[in-house]
Amino acid sequence: MTAFSSMGRRSSGTLFVRRRKDRAETRASSGARSSEAICARTVAASVGARTAIWSSSPTAVRRAMPSGLPRARRTASAAAAGERARPIVQWCESLSQVMFRFTELIMRFAPIGIGAAMAYSIGHQGLGVLVNLGALVLSLYGALAIFVVVVFGAVALLIRLPLRPFIEAVREPFMLAFVTTSSESALPMAMENMERLGVPGRIVGFVMPLGYSFNLDGTTLYLAMASVFLAQAIEATTGQPFTLDQQLMLMLALMVTSKGVAAVPRASLVVLLATASSFLDPALVAVGVAVIFGVDEFMDMARTSVNLLGNCLATVVIARWEGYRWDNGRLVEPAGRSSEPLKHDLATQPILPSR
Repeated sequence: MTAFSSMGRRSSGTLFVRRRKDRAETRASSGARSSEAICARTVAASVGARTAIWSSSPTAVRRAMPSGLPRARRTASAAAAGERARPIVQWCESLSQVMFRFTELIMRFAPIGIGAAMAYSIGHQGLGVLVNLGALVLSLYGALAIFVVVVFGAVALLIRLPLRPFIEAVREPFMLAFVTTSSESALPMAMENMERLGVPGRIVGFVMPLGYSFNLDGTTLYLAMASVFLAQAIEATTGQPFTLDQQLMLMLALMVTSKGVAAVPRASLVVLLATASSFLDPALVAVGVAVIFGVDEFMDMARTSVNLLGNCLATVVIARWEGYRWDNGRLVEPAGRSSEPLKHDLATQPILPSR
């Protein structure tokens, strides 16, 4: 009897411990789900409070919050599944590590391939290739300078833009884009400075992200000049003529394919390689793009900063179009109109389904 009673006490004690452990796991799982739901609502509320008009533009939303809300949902789903989701989470982490390692290897060996391509070109055509590359860089800088002075200058005169306040507003983001060769890194500062200039937040939040896909002035000029450079280089090497009609068709195709290009360094080269290969010999295009890659850093700085400058100017143009006027170097709203954007309190709307 004593043995049976001791066994009963041990089994009841074990059952009690298991029940407490199950309750603790249930509380932890529910706490994780609630914290993830709060995180998702917080991300959505911050994005929604920024401007409600972004919801009408998938491109703008994708650039404004690239991974916050979807990541919160995925994490909440994994937390809700518990231990059964661990293999999927581990697989995703392993895949990301493999991709990061693969990208690192490509970046390490890329200078060797670029150097070999330039050595091959110089060995066959002499040092004149470097002179031609230098002429390409200088031509791009000259074309961008003329574009800024003529086109942007005409737009500034049309909207009666006060140059000093505008230059002070775009100076820091312009230099940041020039140094980093990335428009995304200068986007938050540019948006903040445009709002300080008086441009309404709803206009800045819509025009700036959307312009990163459809208003890339510097990238369009670069692709036009680089494509002509490739065509002339291939014609000089193989003797294959590239007529004016073909050049115009190539430039028109590049103008279309450049829309939506990623705002990261050297993304335009991918567009150039893919589009030019449809009109020219793909093998020769690959060699030509590899040669251009050696000096693309200098050209990328110029075209990225011009892209940013054009998008900043576009926000002012839209604000002036809506009737905003200048007052002591700042844009002010017209009389009888409120510049407050529509408020959507997404924090009160559940992002994740209740369980």
